[in-house]
Amino acid sequence: MSGGPVEDALALLDWKRTVAELYAEIRDTPDRHAAWNHWQQTRARLFRGHTQSPIPAEERPGYEGPHLYAYDPDWSLTATTETVEPRSLNIATSTETTAAFRRFGLAHFTHAGEAMSLELYWLEGYGGGLFVPFADATSGTETYGAGRYLLDTVKGADLGERDGRLVLDFNFAYQPSCAYDPRWTCPLTPRANRLPVAVRAGERVGPG
Repeated sequence: MSGGPVEDALALLDWKRTVAELYAEIRDTPDRHAAWNHWQQTRARLFRGHTQSPIPAEERPGYEGPHLYAYDPDWSLTATTETVEPRSLNIATSTETTAAFRRFGLAHFTHAGEAMSLELYWLEGYGGGLFVPFADATSGTETYGAGRYLLDTVKGADLGERDGRLVLDFNFAYQPSCAYDPRWTCPLTPRANRLPVAVRAGERVGPG
């Protein structure tokens, strides 16, 4: 979000390439805690030093985040998937516009004996991409009020599959760029993906 159009486009490409490479490394690392440490360190470096960081430029030199909950293996989950009748959605964004998605499935998972599900969305655009946002009982207090993202494959955030199940590791949940600077436009979490529990894993708004 600085420099000319070409410089900005190439910087954004570099950011997306770095994130995609990071998630490929995460998928290839059997030790989930070690993968999470690598994810945390890489994102901290990008937030402090990359021109496409969501942190305003004047705040980057002293920035000490992103802030996270402690790693919790109980929130490292996988989900079965169910096909549902496709439905086109215009999901609200942080800047009063909408983004076109298609709901195409459900991801079913269990945490602490409680069965839950999240809708799966596909970006309606060239190439598309899987998008899984969620909100929970921490939203608006400990975490960003409009929710966090688990998967956003068009941005490279792809945790893959394990034994035929979709990986939903909430330790890798992250806040959208608009949580750090309102100049960014981010899709918000639809009501259907608001979980009835507190997900104290992944990124939060400040240090614990």
